Amino acid sequence: MWNIVVGLETHVQLKTDSKIFSPASTEFGTNPNSQVDFIDAGLPGVLPVLNRDVVAFAIKFGLAVNAKISPVSIFARKNYFYPDLPKGYQISQFEQPIVIGGNIEVRLQGQKKINVSLVRAHLEEDAGKSIHEGVDSLPKGKSGIDLNRAGMPLLEIVTEPCMNSAQEAVAYAKTLHRLVTWIQICDGNMQEGSFRVDANVSVKRNPSDDLGTRCEIKNLNSFKFLERAIIVESERQIDLLENGQKVIQQTRLFDPQSDETRAMRSKEDANDYRYFPDPDLPKLVVDNS
Repeated sequence: MWNIVVGLETHVQLKTDSKIFSPASTEFGTNPNSQVDFIDAGLPGVLPVLNRDVVAFAIKFGLAVNAKISPVSIFARKNYFYPDLPKGYQISQFEQPIVIGGNIEVRLQGQKKINVSLVRAHLEEDAGKSIHEGVDSLPKGKSGIDLNRAGMPLLEIVTEPCMNSAQEAVAYAKTLHRLVTWIQICDGNMQEGSFRVDANVSVKRNPSDDLGTRCEIKNLNSFKFLERAIIVESERQIDLLENGQKVIQQTRLFDPQSDETRAMRSKEDANDYRYFPDPDLPKLVVDNS
């Protein structure tokens, strides 16, 4: 008998008129690269300025889940290279996030309840978007970059690895979706990328065993895909272990057409990103007033 362990990381796009560090608009559906400020494009000499509404929304969420609001939090640079990341780093919160802990009560079918514990919720900026098809102006076999999404304000909400089935994970995700839309910090539109879920999945023989090697399934934008991806990935890991093989820590993608997860890259650890405090942003101080 195998036990499935799931933790979720949810990227909630905050419902502000402008981006997290620039005055560029957050309106969805405009022409590619039409809402890009110098700050979003990472031009030399420009300085980020934190959007006050983003902080207010993060605090609002923290209070809603009975979390601790950090009196002092810090923005860091998360260094990695992607074509759609102009600066070569993402501004995020690492060691000192704005929201610590919290919990969400989830009701399952049959009126059973579970309590999902949160590790943290931190603020960060979104990256741009690579476009591989569907644009007439792109030559065949070429990709394009749309930076309209670069700098969009995100609240990343991280759970403990405390869910034991795909059904529990989906119930939590739906409950979280209802919460962030009810308190009006997110529009919840999954088709537009306003609510995206990453699932960390591992398996182990016995409930008392240490956690198994986890794989992260990225960018699941529907509850149906979230459920299926967890089921498929857990079955893949169990099959490997039962055949004497090891599970390799990876970041994977779910392909709904083939109904499988595929390796995207080796799973990075924090050290790989070379986090350090962003020298362009002061400490974020929240007082009771």
